[in-house]
Amino acid sequence: MRILLTGGAGFIGSHLAEKLLERGDQVVCLDNFNDYYDPAVKRRNIAGMLEHPAYTLVEGDILDEKLLTDVFEANTFDAIVHLAARAGVRPSIQQPLLYEQVNVRGTQLLLEQARAHEVPKFIFASSSSVYGANKKVPFSETDFVDNPVSPYAATKKAGELICYTYHHLYDISCSCLRFFTVYGPRQRPDMAIHKFTRLIDAGEPVPMFGDGSSRRDYTYIDDVLQGVIQSIDRCEGYEIYNLGESQTIALRDLISKLETLLGKKARIQKLPPQPGDVPITYADISKAREKLGYNPQFPLDEGLERFVRWFKEEKKAN
Repeated sequence: MRILLTGGAGFIGSHLAEKLLERGDQVVCLDNFNDYYDPAVKRRNIAGMLEHPAYTLVEGDILDEKLLTDVFEANTFDAIVHLAARAGVRPSIQQPLLYEQVNVRGTQLLLEQARAHEVPKFIFASSSSVYGANKKVPFSETDFVDNPVSPYAATKKAGELICYTYHHLYDISCSCLRFFTVYGPRQRPDMAIHKFTRLIDAGEPVPMFGDGSSRRDYTYIDDVLQGVIQSIDRCEGYEIYNLGESQTIALRDLISKLETLLGKKARIQKLPPQPGDVPITYADISKAREKLGYNPQFPLDEGLERFVRWFKEEKKAN
């Protein structure tokens, strides 16, 4: 398959590109290397693929309509995997208009290209944040999700709706993947597991918003990749899938596990709960199991051990 992968230099995107190349797909990676975090990190993510004959890097923005037209006119794609987005709940509260532009308009511009060039499959990276402060657990794809509590969550819900519209009008098969806090080697430095590991290791204060009882469903990168690849291969009609581990852990217990792995005590800085945060995320993955054959293999203890090992290796190398 020839696949357009947006956001392909990021954490999930770079891992996915490697897996797709391994199985013989051709990958066109579109990334704008923005400064949400150090662009040099993203360049390191993809450095090993740049010379691969089936890999093409296009540096540019999904909001650049001329660039998109040029890319689609130069290629015939079998699928689009749309991971590019402004990420993060808290930053979206500070820059809501930027998040709307990139995450909503950017998605629609790609769907317009899919329509114009008859690309049959569109895989959209959604988020567990669409569930908001849902009190029913675990979260199911059939749950009511019309009460997002951050601009980021609202843009992801909007993306799902736009995907449905293009499926309905133009028969583009769309799979919307609700990711549940993905972690692992190369995780974004602003995300909790990476951030806490770095701060504990350096002996710096670890911010804990709230009383530490909030719970998250953390999903190891290899498990998510399994779900994404199967969603590409089985993309038919319009579907929403939860991709999580279907296990939760309290924030204070996560910090404790990282302390053990690092052999260092965290200096906890207690802070009030943040706007946009939710008390729990917890994926019901029965639909993904049934329709995608999704079968997560990495419990949190093993995933954290692998992440901390990678973190230490990176620290030595740099």
